[in-house]
Amino acid sequence: MGRRKKIVQECERLMDNPENIRNIAIAAHVDHGKTTLSDNLLAGAGMISDETAGEQLAMDTEEDEQERGITIDAANVSMTHKYEDTNHLINLIDTPGHVDFGGDVTRAMRAVDGALVVVDAVEGAMPQTETVLRQALREGVKPTLFINKVDRLISELQEGPEEMQERLLSVIHDVNELIRGMTEEMDDIDDWTVSVEDGTVGFGSALYKWGVSMPSMQRTGMDFGEIMELERADKRQELHDRTPLSDVVLDMVCEHFPNPVDAQPRRIPRIWRGDDESDLAESMRLVDEDGDVVLMVTDIAMDPHAGEVASGRVFSGTLEKGQELYVSGTAGKNRVQSVGVYMGGEREEVDHVPAGNIAAVTGLRDAIAGSTVSGVEMTPFESIEHISEPVITKSVEAQTMDDLPKLIETLRQVSKEDPTIQITINEDTGEHLISGQGELHLEVITQRIEKNQGIPVNTGEPIVVFREAIQQASDQVEGISPNRHNRFYISVEPLSDDLVETIKKGEATMDMPEQERREALQEAGMDKDDSQVVEHIHGSNILLDQTKGIQHLNETMELFIEGLEDALDNGPLANEPVQGTLIRLHDAKLHEDTIHRGPAQVIPATRNAVHKALIDGTIKMLEPMQDVRIDVPNDHMGAASGEIQGRRGRVDDMYQEGDLMVVEGIAPVGEMIGFASDIRSATEGRASWNTENAGFEVMSDSLQQEHIMEIRERKGMKLELPPAIDYL
Repeated sequence: MGRRKKIVQECERLMDNPENIRNIAIAAHVDHGKTTLSDNLLAGAGMISDETAGEQLAMDTEEDEQERGITIDAANVSMTHKYEDTNHLINLIDTPGHVDFGGDVTRAMRAVDGALVVVDAVEGAMPQTETVLRQALREGVKPTLFINKVDRLISELQEGPEEMQERLLSVIHDVNELIRGMTEEMDDIDDWTVSVEDGTVGFGSALYKWGVSMPSMQRTGMDFGEIMELERADKRQELHDRTPLSDVVLDMVCEHFPNPVDAQPRRIPRIWRGDDESDLAESMRLVDEDGDVVLMVTDIAMDPHAGEVASGRVFSGTLEKGQELYVSGTAGKNRVQSVGVYMGGEREEVDHVPAGNIAAVTGLRDAIAGSTVSGVEMTPFESIEHISEPVITKSVEAQTMDDLPKLIETLRQVSKEDPTIQITINEDTGEHLISGQGELHLEVITQRIEKNQGIPVNTGEPIVVFREAIQQASDQVEGISPNRHNRFYISVEPLSDDLVETIKKGEATMDMPEQERREALQEAGMDKDDSQVVEHIHGSNILLDQTKGIQHLNETMELFIEGLEDALDNGPLANEPVQGTLIRLHDAKLHEDTIHRGPAQVIPATRNAVHKALIDGTIKMLEPMQDVRIDVPNDHMGAASGEIQGRRGRVDDMYQEGDLMVVEGIAPVGEMIGFASDIRSATEGRASWNTENAGFEVMSDSLQQEHIMEIRERKGMKLELPPAIDYL
């Protein structure tokens, strides 16, 4: 029997014992060594050879990942590890570090109970470290810390024991500050800070395959002094033999991460708002393999032979071939064709996957990333809230008309696999717009369409996604229907940042019980009376119905909301989405006869009223911004800061870190297109940098008019702005 088959059989045997299962994700800033670390763990579990670990990058299964040297897709693997004489099953997800693929990290966190956060010893906690920690903690996932690249402190930076200790302690301190700040308002979480003494911090070098932690030092008798001697004497193989990284990390995983039986009672109330008294809730809390099936799909991938493969966490019941299951939000049932587990890039079929495991399933044709799949109809899990929103758009069209149906099908598939991508298909012009998290995100998607699907495409220049927002409260305005029989009286005002944040995080939605929504809105600063008349939430905008006893308003409200959504999706300046607005409906006059207050009357009246109010509230364009951090040698610092300032950006801070200068600033996304090649040539290729989405800011007044006209022209709109917009 082959080695791989043996591992699969051992995994199958361990699946039925949730106490010995650990579901974990490896998460970190880009280039801090996650995938190299994953290789070590696979080698430790006997799944790849020890010699090639660290170079094989087994979890980067796609060709473009190997070429670019970065992880693009989250990859799953199941492995076994013996700890304290008990064999454990570890389901691991290696996640991307690049900000453009942050959606994969968020989705992976829904499937796991523990996150191994990897931090580079030289660079320390970076912006994306903060983001992945936030993604983990928001999902109720417990962190531990592995400080990687310690070998660089010893051999490159030649640090002595005291300097090194100081640096490592400062990394631990920074990570703990982040954890404290993010968990102080979470009642269901005790102290999740990490510490060397507890054994929740490991150190080592994923490249040279050695690692240590307090428990491992006590077990092997190794100390930092000896490690430094062996590292400096280039005896890295001896270091690896005496204290292999995989043992240290996997011991930490088994010891400190919760198993599903401990984790699910805490996580279920956080991610599911169904009836907590029901049998289903009990079955999920108990990780009951005999209960009804509940699977949360966190990832969809295409397999050239098996078609769509949905992977995700089984919270209750046991998945088996042939089951007929419901998929949330769709009619009818889907039939499971096969169930399996992932071994890196390969999927191994098994007979069944019980609760507490991560499974790969074929046959769920209606599922998308984020679907709830179940044996009985149920309240779906909370939607997975992605931290950033699309900021850049490209048009894609097939080079030949024959490929058009195939391209449309592929784009639908892409949006199924990655919900952070938004696809708009214009059936009239045949133009398809893809919006994503950044230049690289869209580049990867379009390359994969060409390579994997064999569809030659033409792509347009990247277009930046703008927003529109009011700057002050408006007066009450009147919207009149075309037949002049229906009138709506509304006013608008800006929402506070706290309220916008609450809506974006999904902490106040129209799906939740009214009392819960009121409390969430009041907590974010909304007036009590206002919170009781919330009629609708659309994007980050809220509609309040402050009317009293108006006849026929109930049956007209649906049309009013349709008109409102249309007006907010296509703002008055350039048809860009409106954000952060509170709309008050004060009064309405409606015709007695239904026929005179149909869609053709109510929708234009609403749209007209909303746009008039937005203009009265001084609506302006917002542009997406990015935080920029550049690490560069001293003599190139001027060139690096010049690159930010030359892009309408501002430099907020400059400081020395080790032998490099760090330049931190913020710049508009639109000006950052092409930044990669410019910064390389300006600093002779010596700079490393990263960007992080920083939300939207009001564009300076001098640029408003010019940008609005450009967008209106691109969209084929009339170039004259409504006369009331006289403030631009």
